[in-house]
Amino acid sequence: MDDRADAAYLDYVHGRTPALRRVAYLLSGDEHQADDLVQETITKLYARWPRISQVQNVDAYVHSMLVRVFLDEKRRGWWKVRLFGAAPEPPPDAGAALENRPVVRAALGRLPPRQQAVLVLRFLCDLPVADVAEILDCSAGTVKSQTSHGLSTLRKILGERVPARSDGSNR
Repeated sequence: MDDRADAAYLDYVHGRTPALRRVAYLLSGDEHQADDLVQETITKLYARWPRISQVQNVDAYVHSMLVRVFLDEKRRGWWKVRLFGAAPEPPPDAGAALENRPVVRAALGRLPPRQQAVLVLRFLCDLPVADVAEILDCSAGTVKSQTSHGLSTLRKILGERVPARSDGSNR
């Protein structure tokens, strides 16, 4: 790569790393795994930067790469060695409902990886169905059905302990 392309890559990575790390953490639930996911994604991004930098929506492309790295890791994760018996607890977020966070994180971890990715992108990253479909390279209908199945499974896992919405709807 020439110096201008390198500079553009570095500018992009420096500006987007916190957002990529947030999405990776939401997908994985583990700070260290999130760092690994982001590192693998930006490494792949560097190798393809001259071509990717010309894409109309670079952020969507990179989010797709990140989700694919997450899904690939879930598929090949059986051979990984864990150095700790359990993942360390993430630092608490001051504004979140702290008492529900570990329960929801554990329930999300029990979902199939694709359903987990759809729910994280839809509800924690607040992306519309069309964007999630683009990131996962599937149809909007697939995103909707994966959302439905994922939410249904989450409700079963949580034992219907999901709080009712204040507007009276159960969506």
